[in-house]
Amino acid sequence: MDKDRPNTVENKMGVAPIKQLLIEMSWPAILSMSIGALYNIVDSLFVSRISEDALTAVSIVHPLQMLIIAMAVGSGVGVNSYIARLLGAKKQGDADKAATTGIFIGILNYLIFLAAGIFVPELFVSQYADPGTEIYTQACVYLRIIFIGSFFTNVEIIIEKILQATGNMKAPMWCALTGAFVNIALDPILIFGLFGIPAMGVAGAAIATVFAQLCSLFVGTVILLKGEHLVNIHFHGFKLDWRIVKGIYVVGLPSIIMQSIASVMTVFYNAILVQYSTTAVAVLGVYFKLQSFAFMPVFGLNQGAMPLIGFNYGAKNKKRMIEAYKTALMIAVCIMALCVVLFQAIPATLLGIFDASANMLLIGVPALRIISINFIPAAFGIMNGCVFQATGHGLYSLICSVLRQLVGILPLAYLFAKIGGVAFSWWSFPCAEAIGLVYSFIMLKKLYNKEIKVL
Repeated sequence: MDKDRPNTVENKMGVAPIKQLLIEMSWPAILSMSIGALYNIVDSLFVSRISEDALTAVSIVHPLQMLIIAMAVGSGVGVNSYIARLLGAKKQGDADKAATTGIFIGILNYLIFLAAGIFVPELFVSQYADPGTEIYTQACVYLRIIFIGSFFTNVEIIIEKILQATGNMKAPMWCALTGAFVNIALDPILIFGLFGIPAMGVAGAAIATVFAQLCSLFVGTVILLKGEHLVNIHFHGFKLDWRIVKGIYVVGLPSIIMQSIASVMTVFYNAILVQYSTTAVAVLGVYFKLQSFAFMPVFGLNQGAMPLIGFNYGAKNKKRMIEAYKTALMIAVCIMALCVVLFQAIPATLLGIFDASANMLLIGVPALRIISINFIPAAFGIMNGCVFQATGHGLYSLICSVLRQLVGILPLAYLFAKIGGVAFSWWSFPCAEAIGLVYSFIMLKKLYNKEIKVL
């Protein structure tokens, strides 16, 4: 197939009204990611019924679990951005090759986590809990199952991003919804032992998660191979094209690092908190579960906006590109503002979902109120990052994440904890967000003057 053969189908991303198109492309991702946030919360909700130690064990493992997502989503963002730009430039053959290459990359990513699942758990968990304790034992079991079973999510997320790059947002929604409902259904059965199945505790939660990911992959594979899409997968005669790999990882590698930084930050933040209280570690874990209800809809909006911005950037349509950014930003700010109100008004109720003890409420209520201050600035940062990634400037997003989460949050958390204990450490989140926000607007202005203005 000629790599420059044009796609003769008029792509809706270049002609449909922006507001209508953004809503059409975003709502499936918003719904699926919100459902995903729900089943993550349900997972921890059931685990918290075992004991606070079990919840702490899952919270310790959470940042490494998110490394899997960071690798898969980061690679997928690179695939998404590259395919969208190729379709906008009418390079159909290269878009098809990029899609097939993405599947291959997902398989390679899994091999990394398979090895880690065999060798890493005890070494990692021993930094937070003594061997033989309930926290140590349950964290090791959970981490090993999640890593060894991560093949399904590594490949499935790539498939979602391939479909999203073509403007198909409903198929990824069905993948995510399938996994969410399967996980929610299996959690109580496997954790507590229902219908004759023995109670597995934390291990049951991990098995439910892996099986749900398998179901999502099955749905995504059927849709990708059986449906009609603007890109095609060709495994027969496939040869790895390093030019395509480079095009994917120009955006994908910074995105992987950027999303992994959040996991690294959480690992070290937990190390700071565990010196004061294991309950504080559980609070941070619960916060990340709860804040996903604020951030996942905005990330879903990001997924809808990214191919739209990338396509019109590739097609040199500045007006549509800027309109897509402004519309997405306005919606993101509204979502985050609503969530700030909830976190400020009913933090105890939110923590109560996880059967919070009196000590957990004492630490958690001020934590939720302080950290949620960063929600609205984060909306600007996320949508600015969407523009960077959609235009092939993932490095800008990477530097912004480094400034926020490594240069900002961690040093400030350590300093604030030394000055005022755990309660004061939470202020590191809004302070670091302000640093990242300033940088992102400086780089957005630079990008506009250098490239977007002359389209």
